[in-house]
Amino acid sequence: MSIDTDPDLTSGYDEVEDFEVVDDRSVSLFEGDEGGLEYAQRQALVALLKQRFISARTHPRDWQVLVEHERVFRSRLNDLFLDLQVDRDREVAWKRQATAEGGGRFPTLLHDTAWSREETLVLVHLRDRLRAGVAGGDARVYVDREDIVDYVASYRPVHATDESGDEKRARNAVTAIVKAGLLIATASEERFEISEAVEPLLPLELLQELLEALQQANGTTVAPETPATAEADLFEEDGA
Repeated sequence: MSIDTDPDLTSGYDEVEDFEVVDDRSVSLFEGDEGGLEYAQRQALVALLKQRFISARTHPRDWQVLVEHERVFRSRLNDLFLDLQVDRDREVAWKRQATAEGGGRFPTLLHDTAWSREETLVLVHLRDRLRAGVAGGDARVYVDREDIVDYVASYRPVHATDESGDEKRARNAVTAIVKAGLLIATASEERFEISEAVEPLLPLELLQELLEALQQANGTTVAPETPATAEADLFEEDGA
């Protein structure tokens, strides 16, 4: 079973590289260049297009450029039928497909990606852990690999018999979430920091949709570990 989530240009998370530029003080960077952005702005724009999100934690240089020139980035994305989403409190920015007035659809550069059942459970667990940690005053929230694997295992369907296969899929799901940038590596291979991007990328409305889909496919009840609130979420998904 797979569940559609945020569309993206790429399926994984790549580290942003450092490139040498002959003269980054000029907006003309190569022969015939008619672009209007400076080098740092172009680099941040490319990072935003390539990655599911950028944040002050994972892309400090690009984040700073984006917040200083947010209107420029919004305009460039709008030209591509994309909408810029910025959460300044959590210091996270991401893109999503723009929705046409009247219900039509625009051409898109993005393609739908999907989280597997195990990856969805990992995301639900991370969101709950992050919210609980922040509510408890933690500046950064951590989680162990085995804790995640055990959480996924706790929702194995009653009819499931392939325990080793299920565990392998759970561990692969952790790896996938790490590649997506939503789990940040620490000095220990078995311990991760939960990215602040988890909550805006998995708002309450989408969380409920994922849980309902899991319940239907699983025949079990999957509930958030922290009480759900009825407050409006400012980061609703467009379902593309």
